[in-house]
Amino acid sequence: MPVNPEAVGRSYGPFEPYEVTRVKIREFADAVDAWSGAHRDVAVAQAEGFQDLVAPTTFAVVIAQRAEFHVVTDPEVGVDFSMVVHAEERFTHVRPLVAGDVITTTVHIESITQRAGISMVTTRAELTDADGAPVSTVTSTLAVREAA
Repeated sequence: MPVNPEAVGRSYGPFEPYEVTRVKIREFADAVDAWSGAHRDVAVAQAEGFQDLVAPTTFAVVIAQRAEFHVVTDPEVGVDFSMVVHAEERFTHVRPLVAGDVITTTVHIESITQRAGISMVTTRAELTDADGAPVSTVTSTLAVREAA
């Protein structure tokens, strides 16, 4: 069964805030081989003009995927996660994420296109800080194969 194209335009959230911590930044930096001292040492980060450790630019995906979970588990959307392949990820940053940020996310279903037994589901996750100011936008596309 294909993904429900009528789900386009739906929004989910905002969800429980995510606290960006030094530990999570360091773990993510290790995972993606980001070796800048600003990801690991507060003094280095501050010397570079940041208030605290700065997250690698792709760290926003950690937060966005928590919100995107609600899209892929919504039975009215109809995504069979066992049939999903990640197709694309784009980031638009207003400012870097730093340790101490408390981020709230709302995710929107931007588009669903279908062809040759595959649904391309594009979501846009809007990350905002504790004051409601925009921090990052993560646009993600999943390719969902239809069951045979």
